[in-house]
Amino acid sequence: MRKGLLKLATVATLALTTASFAQDKNYTVGVSIPAADHGWTSGVVFHANRVAESLMAQHPGLNIIVKTSPDAASQANALQDLETQGIDALVILPSDPDPLVNSIKEIKSKGTFVAIVDRAPSVNDDSVRDLYIAGNNYALGETAGNYIKTTTPDAEVVVIRGLPIPIDQTRQDGFDKAIEGSNVKVLDRQFGNWNRDDAFKVMQDYLTKFPKIDVVWCQDDDMAVGVLQAIEQAGRTDIQYVVAGAGSKDMIKKVMDGDKMIPVDVLYPPAMVGTALEMTVAGLYAQVPMRGTFTVDATLITKDNAAAYYFPDSPF
Repeated sequence: MRKGLLKLATVATLALTTASFAQDKNYTVGVSIPAADHGWTSGVVFHANRVAESLMAQHPGLNIIVKTSPDAASQANALQDLETQGIDALVILPSDPDPLVNSIKEIKSKGTFVAIVDRAPSVNDDSVRDLYIAGNNYALGETAGNYIKTTTPDAEVVVIRGLPIPIDQTRQDGFDKAIEGSNVKVLDRQFGNWNRDDAFKVMQDYLTKFPKIDVVWCQDDDMAVGVLQAIEQAGRTDIQYVVAGAGSKDMIKKVMDGDKMIPVDVLYPPAMVGTALEMTVAGLYAQVPMRGTFTVDATLITKDNAAAYYFPDSPF
């Protein structure tokens, strides 16, 4: 991740360093993101500020304003405030995209470059944004399923889902497709709401219900914390490992250290907000094309590559 989440991010960095002709120009970029109300969004806030500081150090004429908001209504107000400051570009990770579409369109109608990160509105086209960057939800499930199918081909698996929303279903579809036709058996699926306490309770139920469980797929690093606590408290030794996802520093450290319960993790990085910010600024200074839809790979993090994705100073 330190070298860029996308090849396009590398292109953006090269464009920025070679665009000396534009270094004297002044630009203001607004960044609107959710408040750090759980692990993943705390990572978003960390990486937004980290990349903003780096880019402003590279470009003396660049001002990046980062605003966090706890809900869609507050975020709409934050967008109005950014608009009054005369921003040249907006990078936004919407807390709830559809209620914010009109506010985003209002900004875009003034010629402002708009990059949307992760959470797309129902109509996600160039009437709303210029650039869309997101993680690959289908591949997040598919990567986990392929790893389980290959590593433990006869595994009996319990699944802890996130929330009953389209992103979660897309992840489930990828997982189910990956294990289709294999001997991997799913014992049960329940929602853990991407919350470690809820996942702890779900895992407790599974441990009571099933005398033998080989693998847990819980798709989210926050939920994995609750899962591991439940397994430890129950004293169960039959569970071979847990596969989660996102790329939190705690889970990546476990992978780096060879923790047998967390042998891998699947990347769904909060640092994608930094990728969007770098590409947006490259478009301003280097005047290179940065419009379209770009997807961050759901990389399988292993002991061999984990160090590249480890940010010890991140809160997530």
